[in-house]
Amino acid sequence: MLIGLTGTPGTGKTSVSRFLEKKRHWKAIHLNDLIKEEHLYTEIDEKRDTVIADMEIIREYLIKTIDEEKHKLEQGRKRAVLILESHLSHYIADIVIVLRAYPPELNIRLKTRCYSEEKINENIEAEALDVILIEALEWCKKIFEVNTTGKTIEEVGQDIEKIIDNILNGNEKDLLEYKPGSIDWIDLIP
Repeated sequence: MLIGLTGTPGTGKTSVSRFLEKKRHWKAIHLNDLIKEEHLYTEIDEKRDTVIADMEIIREYLIKTIDEEKHKLEQGRKRAVLILESHLSHYIADIVIVLRAYPPELNIRLKTRCYSEEKINENIEAEALDVILIEALEWCKKIFEVNTTGKTIEEVGQDIEKIIDNILNGNEKDLLEYKPGSIDWIDLIP
């Protein structure tokens, strides 16, 4: 099963996917690293300190990679889980978990990464306006939201495990607390 783990930068995607790789031995593809390592981008935006991903090239590259990883994981196991981790994963996976963070907390997290003020404001605004969630609703079949605000990596990992385990067991009705739209920061917009 391929699960996209998406969200605004700073919501905890990389940290929690690495935690789940160790705890559950689920395989994670860290898409942002892969894009840079394999040069799956069209240009570098130096002003915004980012690369411009080429989604068509990424999709083509991932079809092969995902099939290979799924095959490796499924050998000896019935239910393999492959996590595609990135703020872009909702453009690839049909089932996604959107990680969310209260914008003032996100501000603090992004400052510790030494992001520019412009990049911090861009990401806080995207989080407040539900940009990733809206994109996921346009692209994906199944969407779940997890609020990472004030939670440890272990607590967020438990939420993700609960979602994935319930999907694998066909118990999605037990996941109402993670339904899309359950988190709303819009009152924070000036």
